[in-house]
Amino acid sequence: MAPQCARERLFHLLPRPEEQPLKPPRYISTFRASVKREAEKNKAQWKTMGPAKVAEPSPKNFLQKHSKEPKLSASKKEQDSKKSPALSVPRRTDRPVMGIQSKKNFINTNAVAAITGLPKKPQPISVDSRQGDKYLLETSGLVPKYIKKKDYGVTPKYVTRRNEEMKRAQKEYEASILENLKKRAMKLLSDEERRSLLQGLKKNWEEVYREFQGLPVKIDTIPKKLYKEKLESQLKQLEHDIEVIEKHKVIYIANE
Repeated sequence: MAPQCARERLFHLLPRPEEQPLKPPRYISTFRASVKREAEKNKAQWKTMGPAKVAEPSPKNFLQKHSKEPKLSASKKEQDSKKSPALSVPRRTDRPVMGIQSKKNFINTNAVAAITGLPKKPQPISVDSRQGDKYLLETSGLVPKYIKKKDYGVTPKYVTRRNEEMKRAQKEYEASILENLKKRAMKLLSDEERRSLLQGLKKNWEEVYREFQGLPVKIDTIPKKLYKEKLESQLKQLEHDIEVIEKHKVIYIANE
């Protein structure tokens, strides 16, 4: 049997055109228009390319010397000097008032005023040194002016108002304490209530004692030991309560 050989074909020797893979369509987001609109809206002027579009300065508004220095307000003397001074000399065109005469005798009037007038009281002074240094007595602090005031020794209004507020607050506090004490007043326990309470305690003691008697002889586990200790504490408490009620005939209890 002849061996099988691969068959040669001319089609494999011919050059084949290269098949270029087709590119998928470019992805375009559906929100592209809105994002672009927001970016253009929020874009600042100084982030654009090129110089900013501003109005050109006028050549008349050039920077002058000392124009940026702080200017002080004009002083009062300068303002007064700018005002026109009052004329102390009459004008050339002014005419004096003529024909006014007074029949008053100024000499006699001054003499009468000097005779009938009260003499001027000298100001009281104080001398505090050998050299005779004088000071006005009124401002020296030696005159008891403060104790001669009309309201000297009178309690101020704000102090009386504060004392009244303190007294009112103290009364309200005492009233609240009395009300709380009345609410928590002690109540006398009647004989019937005392007897029923004593019977209930004895009944509880019998039940606990019955449970205590039912315990096993050998207590070898922790739960058994805890249960025994619990029963013993309950028996002691019940015995103490029964002893107190039997000992005291009059018992008071607090109102809840």
